[in-house]
Order: sequence, then C-alpha cells, then structure tokens
Amino acid sequence: MPATPARSARSAETRRRRLVAAAFLLPALVLLGALVVHPIGYSLYRSFFDRSGDTFVGGANYGEILHDDTIRTALGNTALWVVLAPTTATALGLIFAVLTERVRWGTAFKLLVFMPMAISMLAAGIIFRLVYDHDPHRGIANAVWVGVHDTFAESSAFPKARPGRDSPLVPAAGAGAGGFTTRDPVRAGVPVLLPLVGVAPEDLPGGTRTAGAAPAEPGKVTGTVWQDFTRGGGGRTNAVDPTESGLAGIRVEAVKDGRVVDSATARADGTFTLSAKADGAVLRLPASNFREAYAGVEWLGPTLVTPAVIGAYVWMWAGFAMVLIAAGLAAVPRELLEAARVDGANEWQVFRRITVPLLAPVLAVVLVTLVINVMKIFDLVFVIAPGSVQDDANVLALQLYRTSFGTDADPGLGSAIAVLLLVLVLPVMLYNIRRLRKEGAR
Repeated sequence: MPATPARSARSAETRRRRLVAAAFLLPALVLLGALVVHPIGYSLYRSFFDRSGDTFVGGANYGEILHDDTIRTALGNTALWVVLAPTTATALGLIFAVLTERVRWGTAFKLLVFMPMAISMLAAGIIFRLVYDHDPHRGIANAVWVGVHDTFAESSAFPKARPGRDSPLVPAAGAGAGGFTTRDPVRAGVPVLLPLVGVAPEDLPGGTRTAGAAPAEPGKVTGTVWQDFTRGGGGRTNAVDPTESGLAGIRVEAVKDGRVVDSATARADGTFTLSAKADGAVLRLPASNFREAYAGVEWLGPTLVTPAVIGAYVWMWAGFAMVLIAAGLAAVPRELLEAARVDGANEWQVFRRITVPLLAPVLAVVLVTLVINVMKIFDLVFVIAPGSVQDDANVLALQLYRTSFGTDADPGLGSAIAVLLLVLVLPVMLYNIRRLRKEGAR
C-alpha cells in the first residue's frame, strides 16, 4: 500500500527529530566514550598483561590481589569504611535533622554542620593531620584527651628526676617498686638531704622557691628535697647551695618493714617534716613522683589510624546527610505525627515507628550515595595517614594509585585493582538505578 503524503510527512518529521536529538547527544556520547567507556575497556584489557604490557599473563594479576598482604589489608579497610562511614554519617545526619527541627537556631546549626562540605578533601586532610597530632600542644584531639586524663590522674612534675653522683638515694628495691630510697635509716633531730637532678628549670612547678636547709626539730625527721644543680656550674654536690631550687610538691614516705608509717609533701622550698614515727625508717620517694606525663592517644598509629580517618570523613559528610534528611523531614505529614502523639505515643515511639519509616527512601538515597563515595576514598587517607602507617590505613583507591604510579609501578596489577573496584561498585550502582526507576514509576 503506497504511503500517503501525510504519513510520509510524519516519517520525515520523526527522522528529523531523531537526527536533531542525535546531534545534541553526540558530544555527550563522545565524551562518555572517551572519558568512561574507553578507560574501563582499556583497564580491563591491560589487567591481563604484565608490568611491561608486552606479555599476556591471563588472570595472574587477579591472583596477585588475593595473595598480596598489602592489597588484602586495603580490601579489609575498604570493607570497614563501607560499613562504618556511611552508617555513622547517615545516623548523625538523621539525629541533627530531627533535633534542629524544633530549635530556634536550627538554621544556624545546620549551616555550621554543613560548612565542612565547602572544604576540599585535601584541606580537610591537612586540618585533621594537625588535629590528630600526637603532641598535645599541637593536636587538639590529644590536648582534650590529656586534659580529661589529668583531671582524674594528674601526671608528675618530675618524670626525669633521678639521683646524682654519690647521692644518698638509691633505686627502690623490689620488682616494679620504682622510686628511690635512702641508703640508710634516718634519725629524729638529724636533717636529711635528698638531692635530685634531671629537672629542667622550666619544668619546675609554679610557686617553687630557692631550696632551704631544713632545721633540726627534736623528735621529728626533717629534710630537703631539691634540684642539686647550679646553673653555670659551680656549687657543691649533695649540699644545698644558694641558687638551687626546691622540688615543691614531691611526696616523701617513711617506710619500716615494708610498711609506710608516715608521709609528707615537700613545701615550696623543698623542705618537709615527718613525725617521730619516721625515726629509724628508710625514706622513700615513691614512683608516683616520677611518673611520665601522659602523652595521650596515638591517633595516627597502626591501630587507630583507620577509625581516625573515618572520623574526618564523617565530619565532612554528616552535613550532606543532614541537609537531605531535613528536606525529606519537611515533607513528612504533620498530621500523622500529631495523631500518634494524641494516641499516647511518646517521642521515641513517634521517631522510631513513624518518622524513620517515612524517611526510609531518603535514608536509602543518602546511604547509597555515601557507600559509592567511600568506595573510592583516596585523598583523606593519603593526606592524614603518615607514611609509616599508610600500609595499615590503606584502601583500594589508594592502593590503586600506589601500584600504578611511581618508580616501582605495575600498570597491569593496578588495572586489575581498578577492575576489582569497578566490580565492587557496580552492585551498589545497579541497586541505586532500580530504586530510582521504582521511585519514577510511582
């Protein structure tokens, strides 16, 4: 049957529209092929060749992934990232979104929480490299931790103090005893000298004064604990010189038959007084006087480096989760929440049984987005983790970079890692596509 003029015109119009659509899509398709399809295809092809690219090795590179300890550590850390980072960021975003909905300054709080998203991963890595610095004077994490620790267990002011040459003090006997004791028992009415060295002048406690010679007191044991060192040289060994400082606050114990019978704390000039109970006892400076200052937690050590980097990631992305969840929360029908409260439900029941189920699609979007994001995390780990523990903090994306570039590069193995990373991301992407199609079909 010959085509009618109207049908021919419609066919020509359809072809014209298809050509116009193809013309508009062509640049995007060319870019997609050049920047996505070709690199994926070439990576798959290159993964079957050796380091030089000349010899076909089949699946040897994939076998190397299973046997290389460094790559297996990267796989384990990536799994830890996928489990912890998205769930923590999503949970915090949900909490922030719900709590800030009812406060007057909620918008300002949301702005503060979302602000880290404006910072690049590189800048955030530099910030948290300083935050996690082991020195409490530089790293805020350890400054807070040490401050809390010292509130309940104050460190000694004399961790480096020790007896000097020909000192009347000797190390305390007994396994794990620590501290120092006098060589001979002391007698009432005879002042005792307890000289120490090794305390830097700037480390002396506040209020310290020049050491004073303790006067003899009948029926009591008196003495002086001081820094037996004269700046610029000079001075006498085991004698209190005019320019030497007392060790204020140091604890002195009188010990008889292994039991502490009396104790005292040195005054600002280092002098102390014990009762008649100390007569015939051995004086001990207990180990608590010389306890090393608490240095805090080694956040970037082999054990905690991965959780520490995850903490930096959560700091950045909790704001992203909060904003999306807050948008979903604004669409929740208030009538349902009020009806539940009228029926006697408390706030926790309303949150658990109504708010969270209604927000489930939004929570799924946030969680899936963050899972895809953490699968390719690279820069935070690279910047925050010191070189000595990068093997412990390693993830697949970082291992891909370390394997593919540098003086000992192996492009074949690196391509295999890239393909493995793609295979791991694909199920999450397919789930996301299916979810989006279901949402569009509603």
